[in-house]
Amino acid sequence: MINIKYKEKDIPLLGDELEVGDEAPRLTLKTKNLAPVEIAPPGKTQILLSMPSLDTPVCSKQAKETNKRLASMKNIEVIIISMDLPFAADRFCATEGISNIIVASDFAFKEFGLKYGTLIGESIFAGLLARAAFVVKDGKIVYKQFVEELMGKIDFKDLELFMHKTYGYPLN
Repeated sequence: MINIKYKEKDIPLLGDELEVGDEAPRLTLKTKNLAPVEIAPPGKTQILLSMPSLDTPVCSKQAKETNKRLASMKNIEVIIISMDLPFAADRFCATEGISNIIVASDFAFKEFGLKYGTLIGESIFAGLLARAAFVVKDGKIVYKQFVEELMGKIDFKDLELFMHKTYGYPLN
C-alpha cells in the first residue's frame, strides 16, 4: 500500500499497487459527455493522469498544463481521471477551453482508483484520487509516477523526458 502526505501527515491509498511491467487493468470510465472511454485497451498508448478534482486550484492548473503540453503527442491518448461528475467536468472543459485531451470520471464505481492504487483512504479526502501518472502501452504499465504530497504537482518534465527517451517525442 502506498501512502501520500498532506501537511506531513500520512494518508493511505487503497487498491492495488502497480509496478512498471505489470499488466494494466482494463476498465471503462465515463467521459464528460457520458461516452465510455476504455482504459488500457490493446494496441494503444495512453497517458493516464489521476487527480482529486478539477474544481481545485492545483488540479485546474494541472489540467490546463496537460491540455497544453501533452496533447501534441501524436498517437497517444491523454486522459485525466478524477472523481468529478461528468457534467462538472464538461463545464470545466468548456469554461477553460480544454479540448485536446479526454477528461474521465471514476465517481460511479471507484474502479480506476482501486485497480491503479490511487484511491485515497481514511482522511478528510477519502474517496478522491491521488495525483499520479501512468503510461500504458499495449496493455502494460511502462511508466509510473505518484505525487508524494497531496497538493503537489505531477512532474511533467520527468514524464516528457520518459516519452522523449522511450518513444522519441519532442521535448516542450
